[in-house]
Amino acid sequence: MQRLLPTDTRRKARVDDRRVISRIIHVLKSDGRWIDASDAYGPRKTLHNRFVRWSKKGIWTGIFDTLSQIGGPVLEGMIDSTAVRAHQVPHGGKGGQAHALGRARGGPGTKIHALSDNKGRPIAFHLTGANVSDFTGAEALLPLVPENGVLHGDKGYDSDRIRRTVEARGALPNIPPHKSRKWKNCFSPYLYKGRLVIEQMFCRLTAFRRIATRYDRSARNFLSALCLAATVCYWL
Repeated sequence: MQRLLPTDTRRKARVDDRRVISRIIHVLKSDGRWIDASDAYGPRKTLHNRFVRWSKKGIWTGIFDTLSQIGGPVLEGMIDSTAVRAHQVPHGGKGGQAHALGRARGGPGTKIHALSDNKGRPIAFHLTGANVSDFTGAEALLPLVPENGVLHGDKGYDSDRIRRTVEARGALPNIPPHKSRKWKNCFSPYLYKGRLVIEQMFCRLTAFRRIATRYDRSARNFLSALCLAATVCYWL
């Protein structure tokens, strides 16, 4: 990870990156407040400022994107989504759609759309409001579907448009047909069993309490926290 971190120090020594990043990860995991961070990891203000500043620069998402592509294209991809509740701080005010916030049956929250490989390692994320359908979220991830491979998804992705988009990339959509369909598409229950790994991925990521509950007003900061948690869990 060190080679992917910025080298600009503003002409003064920077607090040790290892200590700061370790504490940032601890905050994401424990759901503690930035102000409650121990001074042993450096100045408390430094932790939050560096997380936000590097989030604006795209450092956290850049690290995730770089490391997740090291293994090259995958033959099998999994697509799914999960909704997380938003704390009272971020969902207040206007501009919820711009901040990937929406009110669903369970209350205000955010939906995390994810694409993973056949080992459950995340490849890409996309955030929308909790009231946005899987069809809309999938549109941002389908261009990243591996070519000449297989994409597994649940019935929430059973649409002609999604199937045509996947097939246009030379991939096979292995999606169970909805019971309302008159003509049932080709589907392999045996291959579909492997889709469990993306469910396990969400369980592992939401073990980070600041991922399971969204406290960040900015969608950019929440996505950065998600990418950092995924990098630590799967790509280091």
